[in-house]
Amino acid sequence: MKGPLFYSKILLFGEYGIIKDSKGLSIPYNFFKGALKTDENPSREAIESNGHLKRFVFHLQSLSEKNPELVSFDLEALHADVNAGMYFDSSIPQGYGVGSSGALVAAIYDQYAKDKITILENLTREKLLKLKLIFGKMESFFHGKSSGLDPLNSYLSLPILINSQDNIESTSIPSQNAAGKGAVFLLDSGSTGETAPMVQIFMEKMKQEGFRSMLKNQFIKHTDACVEDFVNGNVKSLFGNLKQLSHVVLDNFKPMIPAKFHDLWKQGIETNDYYLKLCGSGGGGYILGFTQDIDKAKTALKDYQLEVVYNF
Repeated sequence: MKGPLFYSKILLFGEYGIIKDSKGLSIPYNFFKGALKTDENPSREAIESNGHLKRFVFHLQSLSEKNPELVSFDLEALHADVNAGMYFDSSIPQGYGVGSSGALVAAIYDQYAKDKITILENLTREKLLKLKLIFGKMESFFHGKSSGLDPLNSYLSLPILINSQDNIESTSIPSQNAAGKGAVFLLDSGSTGETAPMVQIFMEKMKQEGFRSMLKNQFIKHTDACVEDFVNGNVKSLFGNLKQLSHVVLDNFKPMIPAKFHDLWKQGIETNDYYLKLCGSGGGGYILGFTQDIDKAKTALKDYQLEVVYNF
């Protein structure tokens, strides 16, 4: 048995802001992927993954019982498959901000949800919001609280534009220009990040009036502008807003940036060779980078591994 592949995602813009109704833009990232599988001779990782799935099944059972009108699963088939050793075979790194639990949630929904909303039907805003709600409740098993966006992105494999919490739509983004010097890239911090503690720090900071004001007047303002610029292909304006956004994050989200990257972050803003921002909740995992000249960025960041995600 092998289910279809589900891909990782990258939230280009909107981390933390979407909790407070900023815009956001999430794109599928096909470099990493995962699928449900069963093996005759499972590896240690497969056995570990199967153990996680066994616990996840109980979460889904209670979700079906509490919200039968929202979602129900073929629990008999799911229990049988998990007891037969099913696991999630994935190349998506965990704790890296690229949606490892999201792809798993999408795979389980696709395979076991009853009366599922399929990607082939006309996806109205109501259907997208219902999927996002279902996925948020499923994924809360992993993070404590989830927006449901990561699984939604994996499930649809389309870029998703978040206008506000209750207004989301699939969107198109400018086609990649393979010969372009401009690029979005991932920078490996070399350590994993845990979502829950980072969100906890953010929620504590939200109790401060000054932080709330900064979030609204600077962070969300520049995030929204970046989303507009990216979707509309306004590269010049995009980099102006990215510089501001990178600055705001460095000044106000220090705990979410691994300490050894503080200087590198500042260097990008000062030289304009690249701008860094959080990828997901931060604290480790990947850092997202934007540059107008990938060769310059590679030279400036020669001690680090860069993975180009998108060229323009």
